[in-house]
Amino acid sequence: MKTIGLLAGIGTLPVEFIKAAHMQGYKVVCIAVIPGVSSMLQELADVYYDINVAKLNKIIKTLVKEQAMEVTMLGKVTKEWLFKGLHLPDLRALKVLNSLRNRKDDTIMLSLVDELAKDGIEVLDQTKYLKPLMPSAGVFTKKEPTEAQFRDIMFGFQAAKLIGAMDLGQTVVVKNQAVMAVEAIEGTDACIKRGGLLARGDAVVVKTAKPKQDPRFDVPAIGLTTLQSMEESGCKVLAIEANSTLFAEQEAVIKEANKKGIVILAVEQE
Repeated sequence: MKTIGLLAGIGTLPVEFIKAAHMQGYKVVCIAVIPGVSSMLQELADVYYDINVAKLNKIIKTLVKEQAMEVTMLGKVTKEWLFKGLHLPDLRALKVLNSLRNRKDDTIMLSLVDELAKDGIEVLDQTKYLKPLMPSAGVFTKKEPTEAQFRDIMFGFQAAKLIGAMDLGQTVVVKNQAVMAVEAIEGTDACIKRGGLLARGDAVVVKTAKPKQDPRFDVPAIGLTTLQSMEESGCKVLAIEANSTLFAEQEAVIKEANKKGIVILAVEQE
């Protein structure tokens, strides 16, 4: 049986990955790299470890020991969490951090990919077994966007692509073709809450892939926590980029959105 590694963060995508990998006949070695991951990971994984992301050498040596020479990184691990300093980085992680030309997402992740490659570990496309979770264009909810909301979606799509090109984030919150919030170090959910608060309700959330999205890391994703953040802040529309966004917990999200009168759709770049 071939072995595949999983570096897991918060959310349901790591769980979905293990299920899909098992269906393809893989043994899954899961390493939870931060606290708060799904409890199901330990139940589903063939081999499970808790190793903090700051302990890079231990992570790599564990993957090599388990013969997991192909690995996928899935789940939320925000830079904000990385910079909290709750765990001292090991020497290998420190060397990687000190070698960075900047602290942008792509710079950090590419350096991690390169470091794993030094031990012969290949980082795979995040969507390798999750293509069914990437919907094509269409409206998923009973409610559809109004003309005004659709104008905000198109405006927000362009804005999200611009911030993505700068490697700042993937999400914007828009109202009346004005940007209320841009995702940065705080992550998608905090961006939504901040933007919805500033908009005082009825805002549109747009999430897209970066123009030069590397499929090995940070592929845009939404799920129940995204919807919960929208509910808390009064946002009314969620637009994602078609064929480029991982939509986790689809059935539950759409059911809840219909209850709350929230619109969810996928749009294509014009």
